[in-house]
Amino acid sequence: MACVVVILMLVQSTIARSQPADIRVDLTKTLGPYTPIYSWFGYDESNYTTMPNGVKLLKELHDLSPVLVYIRAHHLLTSGDGVAELKWSSTNVYTEDANGKPIYDFKILDSIFDGYRDAHVCPMVELGFMPQDLATGKEPYQVHYPGRTTSGSVQSPPKDYEKWRELIRTVTAHLVERYGKESVLQWYFEVWNEPDIDYWHSTPEEYWKLYDYSVAGVRAALPGARVGGPASTGPGNPKAYKFLDTFLTHVAKGKSAATGKQVQLDFISFHAKGQPRINEGHVRMGLDKEMNDVDKGFEIIARYPQFRSLPIILSEADPEGCAACSSKVNPANNYRNGTLYPAYTAAAYKGLFDLTARRKVNLISMLSWSFEFEDKDYFEGFRSLATNGIDKPILNFFRMAALMHGNRVSTTSTGQVSLDDILTSGVRTTPDIDAFATRDTNEAAVMLWNYHDVDEPAPATPTDITIAGLPATAHRILVTHYRIDETHSNAYTVWKAMGSPQHPTSEQYAELKSKDGLQLLSSPIWLDIVNGTVTISTEMPRQSVSLLQVKW
Repeated sequence: MACVVVILMLVQSTIARSQPADIRVDLTKTLGPYTPIYSWFGYDESNYTTMPNGVKLLKELHDLSPVLVYIRAHHLLTSGDGVAELKWSSTNVYTEDANGKPIYDFKILDSIFDGYRDAHVCPMVELGFMPQDLATGKEPYQVHYPGRTTSGSVQSPPKDYEKWRELIRTVTAHLVERYGKESVLQWYFEVWNEPDIDYWHSTPEEYWKLYDYSVAGVRAALPGARVGGPASTGPGNPKAYKFLDTFLTHVAKGKSAATGKQVQLDFISFHAKGQPRINEGHVRMGLDKEMNDVDKGFEIIARYPQFRSLPIILSEADPEGCAACSSKVNPANNYRNGTLYPAYTAAAYKGLFDLTARRKVNLISMLSWSFEFEDKDYFEGFRSLATNGIDKPILNFFRMAALMHGNRVSTTSTGQVSLDDILTSGVRTTPDIDAFATRDTNEAAVMLWNYHDVDEPAPATPTDITIAGLPATAHRILVTHYRIDETHSNAYTVWKAMGSPQHPTSEQYAELKSKDGLQLLSSPIWLDIVNGTVTISTEMPRQSVSLLQVKW
């Protein structure tokens, strides 16, 4: 009889081991469809869209996914010269003449949306921020980073809501004319960003009015357009919880300030963030905070029967809240360069599906607020997917997620930290060694990880993955094993080994580029199926992620 257990990775005997973990995948127990919530990305600096590495990265994002990739960006309506800064961009789409008559200039906005079209990605059109000639605030229009960039009058309400509605109608009509009705009907229009904090210099009720006039403007140009909000901050905070709840009450029971009719809502969006800190010399993540933000938001939505089936877009879902704050500003943010970021995201990814099932809501997006920062130092510690054109390990997590499709199936693990424990205290004692699996017609995929909130050295964990429920007609399977760890799918450790050059030679740059994409842990291998089951053994280092592709 053929051997059932096959070692896919030989580990030197000098590597310390921890308590083994046993993971079981049951392909016969379907949990529901696998929604591709991974294919959404965003960034503050919309003008990076057209810069060299922005153009390159958009193409990479399209190429990694079999489904539509959606891109959300701030500052699509902001006044200015179109030059990006940290936490700032502009399009100058709207100005007024001396008599207050609107003047529209679509040159910069078109260049951004042409970039999306050329990369074959879909915009999630964030309607913000306030053009200078419409702004009501007395503050300076722009406050430069590292100043508080949300304190400028760019975040103020409009001086004339009818002019705001006409701005939104005109912009939407222009997009329809330029890109076609059928294309724009696939997009999502989101009203503003985080109006429950100082991204909005007014009251919640004034935001409801902005929302109503925005919906009226979009729908006047494109009646079938998908419009939603409120893009509020994490509902784990009581103030944000109340904001999301009262917004949904406005939609459910109020009348549109713009039309006097029922308020329209096609999707619900809010944000969820973790909270990394330096603790006793090590980065300590805050997975519990992000998961609680999601759980509280789902709890609110589930209380409204009319909204329970609406699409939910987590239009920012990240380990913390400031993409432009590099590790030079906050040393804890160096987690973004290595494998802690993808391992955290893997654990959060399963948590999102589990919370969706628990609350019986309709999550369609986990938008990673991460893109690239042009002309910055290599591996400076921004929340980004690539640095100077070099892929970071986190980008490979999304490549893994995109290789999964079909239906989610049951997994159990002796190394799992339960969802309730994560909600209560994160992953602070034993590591979370767990899995997430999908099955399609003649294949399956298993993502597994070894994650801990605290980034400190730890032994690798021997891990057995038993896949049961393989069809009786199948006799052998082909297993392909991808890995993100210190030596696989990881340009950061290669860069450090070079001496961390800020001006790499052409040969060094080529070596870094050779680490783009997912790497195999070992060659693909055929295994015999015995009684519908195979077992695969491997070693999972701390803060690592694997993807097993299984075909029969």
